[in-house]
Amino acid sequence: MRAAAFRLPKAELHVHIEGTFEPELIFALAERNRVALPYASVDALRRAYQFTDLQSFLGLYYAAMNVLRTERDFAELAHAYFARAREQGVVHAEIFFDPQAHTARGVAFETVIDGLWSAVRESEQRYGITSKLIMCFLRDQSAESALVTLEQALPYGERIVAVGLDSAEVGNPPSKFQRIFERALAEGWKTVAHAGEEGPPAYVWEALDLLQVSRVDHGVRSLEDPRLVARLRDERIPLTVCPLSNVKLRVVDTLRDHPLARMLGERLIATVNSDDPAYFGGYVGDNFAAVADALDLPPSALVTLARNSFEAAFVDAPTRAAYLARLAVASTSAPAAASPATVVDEA
Repeated sequence: MRAAAFRLPKAELHVHIEGTFEPELIFALAERNRVALPYASVDALRRAYQFTDLQSFLGLYYAAMNVLRTERDFAELAHAYFARAREQGVVHAEIFFDPQAHTARGVAFETVIDGLWSAVRESEQRYGITSKLIMCFLRDQSAESALVTLEQALPYGERIVAVGLDSAEVGNPPSKFQRIFERALAEGWKTVAHAGEEGPPAYVWEALDLLQVSRVDHGVRSLEDPRLVARLRDERIPLTVCPLSNVKLRVVDTLRDHPLARMLGERLIATVNSDDPAYFGGYVGDNFAAVADALDLPPSALVTLARNSFEAAFVDAPTRAAYLARLAVASTSAPAAASPATVVDEA
């Protein structure tokens, strides 16, 4: 099953580029930029990856970002992700980045986006991966700070496909950013938001109604609300689920407890993604393989998950059709047709 999980072409729709920062690269950039780290070695840093919840992870996550200083640093980070993603079967990636985490420590917005864009621009030729950028706002910061970031992004609008909302969810409802998302929509950007990970189903409702999101990131707690499940199914709103992340951050106790199989059974448009793979124990192919094993998913379910990823991607119809055709060819060794209800209508 692991071979099939890696072989299937897939889109990754929920990955934070800062969360792909492997310890070896952290130490290399720290040395190059002469930044002291509070860890003696790569192994010592890895041993610190024992998280009790989202907030315990975020503290280490933001500390590691401190070594990212130059355009070259951001480009190298993105290139390292694409190289790994290629080995995991990714052929399209929509990558989150958190400019506020960098501008707050004196790194210019243009340094961040120019570095990332240089890698995105080359991703198809070098790695066979088409890619797009999604700019996220940090929800534990103010709406005013998000507005400043949005203004900084406007000159680079053609490089950004959507805006999102991430970081500490509890106590920071989507409604806090309604005005910012209205502005983003008016500027022509799509919207997504993390909701229903640690936060309640009510946050998912707010993301849909107030932020007008095209996708819900995580959304695993949506299953607590039958009315919400029905809406997600009827409106075919994709959920970008991150199973290994959910275990690492104690959203669920074990992968055997993960609600992904139930989501598929409810005919929700679930996709599988890696979130912050350098910290959570695996990239997207690893996540596919892990849930297939833990939940005893048949090969047809993996094909459905891959198909859903292309249907949920922010790509045009010809690009989507081309990727679905590639998936059909790759899945012939384990034929499986998804129910039409598990697929999002083409844009």
